[in-house]
Amino acid sequence: MDIRHLKAFIAVFEERNITSAAQRLCVAQPSLSVTIRQLEEELGVALFLRQARGVDVSEQARVLYPQAQRMVAEAEALSVSFREGRQRLVLQLGIEADIAGSQVESFLRMASTALPSLQLTLLDGCAGDARLGVESLCCEDELFLPLWDEPFVLALPSSGAPLRWITCPQQPSHQRLLGFYGDAAQDCAGTAASLQQAVQMVAAGLGQALLPQSLVEHHPGVHWRPCQGAALSRRVGLCYAAQALQLPALAQLRVALGASAD
Repeated sequence: MDIRHLKAFIAVFEERNITSAAQRLCVAQPSLSVTIRQLEEELGVALFLRQARGVDVSEQARVLYPQAQRMVAEAEALSVSFREGRQRLVLQLGIEADIAGSQVESFLRMASTALPSLQLTLLDGCAGDARLGVESLCCEDELFLPLWDEPFVLALPSSGAPLRWITCPQQPSHQRLLGFYGDAAQDCAGTAASLQQAVQMVAAGLGQALLPQSLVEHHPGVHWRPCQGAALSRRVGLCYAAQALQLPALAQLRVALGASAD
């Protein structure tokens, strides 16, 4: 017994007519009759009673019908799941620590819209087939696909505490920000290892900081305003090694996001 036998049985059971069932299955009537006879011989029962017009169903057929429906449905569902699995585009994506949650969410929406079959696994930091990060943190041999340019803004605590600077000396942006700090950088309120930590220090009322807008614009306890003078910004996008483009998921995503960025 195979699925073909069960589909033939279901069609005849529901149509109560060999000719109509054959038309429904797009097969020749003699071929369908042979298939039904093979099923009957395998089960050792008569499933249909031939009449002058159509067929009547036996009690054994009434017992078999719901089981046959279930078996065909399970087989078709299994086939679909394997076909979808072959078509799925798998990609592991690292997320750098100082990328705002809003940007991660925006990227996920963009990626899923561009490639509905994409299956992402998110990882922390510099890991995966590619990563969502800042251009200045890309390695020398990595490629970069820009997605957003965002400004640095002045982040202020809502508590009205004394406004000394909170700095991030380990960040690539630190050298570019020294001109804004001036001599006040020598008497800073504190230092942070990451921009996310600096946001938390500002929110706690320890001081003020120059930070990417996406990190502070929705953070409770933090007010922000544009920087006066020269504009500073950072570029956020996809960092990846050239050989990673051999992965169909990354290659297709790069084309789709590159086109949308243009």
